[in-house]
Amino acid sequence: MVGPVVTLEKIPRLDTTNSSMDIDLIGIAKNNNETRSANVGFMSFNTMENLLKSDFFNTPNNTIKTMMSTVISATLPKTTNTTLTKPVNFTFRHIREFDPSSSLSCVYWNISEWIVDGCSVLKTNSSYTVCSCVHLSTFALIMQTSRPPESDSLLELLNLVCVIVGLVFFTLALLTFALCQWSPGVNNVARINICISLLLAHLLFLLTQRFLSLIRPQQVLCAVISGLLHFLFLSGFVWMFIEAVLLFICVKNLSQISSKKREVLRNGFLCVIGYVVALVVVGVSVGLVPDGYGSKQIMVFKTLAQFVVLGCPWILGFFTNGNKVLEILFLILNSQQGTFIFLIYCVLNHEPLG
Repeated sequence: MVGPVVTLEKIPRLDTTNSSMDIDLIGIAKNNNETRSANVGFMSFNTMENLLKSDFFNTPNNTIKTMMSTVISATLPKTTNTTLTKPVNFTFRHIREFDPSSSLSCVYWNISEWIVDGCSVLKTNSSYTVCSCVHLSTFALIMQTSRPPESDSLLELLNLVCVIVGLVFFTLALLTFALCQWSPGVNNVARINICISLLLAHLLFLLTQRFLSLIRPQQVLCAVISGLLHFLFLSGFVWMFIEAVLLFICVKNLSQISSKKREVLRNGFLCVIGYVVALVVVGVSVGLVPDGYGSKQIMVFKTLAQFVVLGCPWILGFFTNGNKVLEILFLILNSQQGTFIFLIYCVLNHEPLG
């Protein structure tokens, strides 16, 4: 209370167990010319969230809503002019674990639902959130998190089968390149390393999917796996570029380059290019964005990297949302990279054997 008898020199802070309020009672009292006083009531309801549930907060997006604070109420009883001279700040202590990827909303109760009109989040951390409101009412803090995508058992089974088939053909292609005798003019170094890089990448990706529930809580392990996937897919891309250069040399049959082939395009030199370039890119990425691996943002980068590595079929990935036919086509085409390599370079290849 502020009045002729009781005075304040600064904006008071009122505290409850899990929240506090900063309100300009001095300014409100000055606006009441007759009494020159103002009263404020500040209450906290520890179990009210069971009645005024977070589900009563209607939003256009389909999210999981969690009550992050106790329900509080602020009023100005026995005060003629209740117009606020300054916004009121409420500090809520989080009563549940805060998800950094979520969004927080400062809400107030309006007849039958929670709404945000006139309230906003000033600042937040893992333990507290400060809300600013231009009116008094009953308030709370609600967290919104994205719903996990519904699992499709058919797509999961198809994904498992296709990836395993692709791994089998990667292995067959490797055995063919390694064990068969090719003529001296045929250089399979790039093809072998394409198979090695993508075989390990797809195998690691498959194992990650199988044990995702165990990996996700381990932030360091998640970052290591993300870095390895980045390196393997990127090295696969570099080796595909090397294969394209070798094919260009073969088709053009440039005598000048052919005469220097032993000096310029030795296998050791190709290996340095194929793996060191990818390693440097991953190292630079870690140095520039040390927290990038293992975060949700890196998932976008991995999608773009795989698009470059596996070619045009990855374009389908940007149009598969809600379209089962495109999802299945996308899955089949991009899991059968090993099958395509085996058929094109081993079964249908007319390059002479030694």
